[in-house]
Amino acid sequence: MSDAPRRTALDATHRALGATMTDFAGWDMPLRYSSERDEHVAVRTRAGLFDLSHMGEITVTGPRAADLLDYALVGNIGGVKTGRARYTMICEAEGGILDDLIVYRLADEEYMVVANASNAQVVLDALTDRAAGFDAVVRDDRDAYALIAVQGPESPGILKSVTDADLDGLKYYAGLPGTVAGVDALIARTGYTGEDGFELFVRPADAVTLWEALTEAGKDAGLVPCGLSCRDTLRLEAGMPLYGHELTTATTPFDAGLGRVVKFEKTTNDGDFVGRAALTAAAERAETNPPRKLVGLVAEGRRVPRAGYPVTAADGTVIGEVTSGAPSPTLGKPIAIAYVDAAYATPGTEGVRVDIRGSHEPYEVVALPFYKRQK
Repeated sequence: MSDAPRRTALDATHRALGATMTDFAGWDMPLRYSSERDEHVAVRTRAGLFDLSHMGEITVTGPRAADLLDYALVGNIGGVKTGRARYTMICEAEGGILDDLIVYRLADEEYMVVANASNAQVVLDALTDRAAGFDAVVRDDRDAYALIAVQGPESPGILKSVTDADLDGLKYYAGLPGTVAGVDALIARTGYTGEDGFELFVRPADAVTLWEALTEAGKDAGLVPCGLSCRDTLRLEAGMPLYGHELTTATTPFDAGLGRVVKFEKTTNDGDFVGRAALTAAAERAETNPPRKLVGLVAEGRRVPRAGYPVTAADGTVIGEVTSGAPSPTLGKPIAIAYVDAAYATPGTEGVRVDIRGSHEPYEVVALPFYKRQK
C-alpha cells in the first residue's frame, strides 16, 4: 500500500491556482493560496471557498439505524428530524473522545455521519463494532463524496445565484438535496468558521464543475479560494474545538466544556450508550471539582503561543497548557485556547502567563468565543 498522500478531486485545480500544499491526515490539501491573513479576512468580510473533501463520510442505514447511533454516540440522534443535523461526539467506554462529528438525518432510516479526516477510520471501525446486534448497516462512503464549502457573509447571495434550492428556508444545522450549478448536491448549513455558510456534498466527478461555477458566481462579491491555514484561525476565533488539540481520548466532553452534547435522558436502548457510566462520573466531577477548564487567552504583547506551551501563574507555577494558538487577524493580537486549573479560569483573572520559549508573556483570560458574528 502506498504511503503517498491521497489527492482530492480538486487537486489539479489547487495546483493551477498556485496553492501551497501540505500533507494533512494522509491527504494532500491546500494550506493557503495567497496569504492566510487575506483569506481569513475575506471569509469574515466577504466569502471564501474551501475544499473539505478529506472529511470522512459514513452512511448508516436500516430499521434500527437510529437506535445504533443512539447507542454508539453520546447524542440523541433518534430525535433528529429528517433534513436536520446534530453536532455530537463518539466516545470510548472510558469516556475519552474518539472524535467530534456532525450527523445528518437524510431519511427516516438513513443517516450520514461526518468524521474528521484523521479519525475517519477509527470512527468507521467503532461504528462497525458497535453495530453488532442492530438491524443496521454501516457503510464507508468516503470515496462517494467531494465536499466544497462556501463561507462568509456573501455566501448566501453567491449560492442563490447558482441554485433554485430554498436557502432562506434552510436553517442552521440542516441539509437538503438540491441542484447547484446543474450538479446534484446535499446542501448543508453548518460551518466551522463562525460565519454563515454552506457545505456542498457532491460526487467527486462533479467537484471541478461546481468549484468553477462558484468561483465565477462569487467573482464580483470578492470570493477567494481558502486553505486549511485560515480555516484554523477562523475556527480558533470562533472558539470551536479541533480534534487532537482541545479534544482527545484523554478528555471527556465535560472537560472540554461541551457536556451539553451528552444526552443522558435519551430512552432508546433503555438509556444505555457507550461511555455512559464514565461520562456520568465526568459530569459530576466537572460540576463539583473540575480538574481544568477550557478558556480563551488574549495576548498583551505580540508573541504568539502554540499548542503545548505551558500556562503559568505569576510565580511561575504551571497551571495549564495551550491547546491552540495563533495571531488573530480580527482582534489584531495573538490568541490561544488553553486548559487551565479551575482557580484561574474566571474571565479577568490576573497574573496568567504563557511560557513562550522561556519568556513568561502576560495574557488576559477571556470567555470563549473570541469572535461572534452579528446576526
